Amino acid sequence: MTRHGELGTALHRWRDRIAPAEAGLPAGEPGRAAGLRHEELAQLTGLSVDYLVRLEEGRATSPSVQVLTSLARALRLSDDERRHLFLLAGQSPPALGRVSDHIPPSVRRLLGRLPGTPLGVHDAAWNLITWNPLWAALLGDPAAVPGRGRNAAWLHFTGQPSRVSQSVEQEARFEAALVADLRSATVHYPTDVRLRFLIGELRRVSNRFAVLWNSRITDSHDTGIRTIHHPDVGPVIVDCDTLTVPGCDLRIAAYSAAPGTDAADKFRLLDVIGTEMTGMAGMAGMTSQDPGPGPGPSPGPDPGPDSSPAAAPEPADR
Repeated sequence: MTRHGELGTALHRWRDRIAPAEAGLPAGEPGRAAGLRHEELAQLTGLSVDYLVRLEEGRATSPSVQVLTSLARALRLSDDERRHLFLLAGQSPPALGRVSDHIPPSVRRLLGRLPGTPLGVHDAAWNLITWNPLWAALLGDPAAVPGRGRNAAWLHFTGQPSRVSQSVEQEARFEAALVADLRSATVHYPTDVRLRFLIGELRRVSNRFAVLWNSRITDSHDTGIRTIHHPDVGPVIVDCDTLTVPGCDLRIAAYSAAPGTDAADKFRLLDVIGTEMTGMAGMAGMTSQDPGPGPGPSPGPDPGPDSSPAAAPEPADR
């Protein structure tokens, strides 16, 4: 089989393994064949159906980097599969450069379909990139908060004011998981200047972060209990889960409350009043921060997109 035939076979196999619902599309009629149809993949990628058919049949032989990137994202390829796709197409696999803030359509639909659950979506560096209205009502509206004011690691390790508190044990696990996530991000995005600058600054201003970073500790996020200190409805005790999105580095922080609890009642109230009562006062941390002000300095400016790696006072070593 030629390389172009192998490319078509691989694309067909990857297309067949994804159900429409997994890609955020309507499930379709009962009894339909498994996988995505060409029309559905075209909808996800912006490519024409004819071009996708020619790719699978080996008649289109020189897909561009942009086409391959779009296919890899829509087909939810792993890093290894993505590399294989590029090699089959005769392209050099691009290095993962900057942390992506791309949000798949399925995640956006998830935000819209769970109005009773506060949800915040973060990138691989733990920057909050989108959220639903109840998240803003519960934690404070992030819309006008710039730069590092939306980064969970910066907020936590520099002791910025927050509405969220947790037990000492859960805080320790959260910190370890957060540092492990950032270390993993430096492996996947070794040339991201902003990420390396963030980590260098955290090591400089936070002894706690520096100790955890140097220890190379690893941990994972678990379900924990958080207390949200809301200025209008009072304390709200919730469960906190961190969900990962298959095929990308997004992390969704979700706060939930059991039916019939005081927290569930307060969620319904906040869903009605929205952010009108709270405005921008008391902007919360993105996940689970210490509620009291800490000794850390106020966030510094982010480096611009053209910043040199030399701008980082202490680049993150791996």
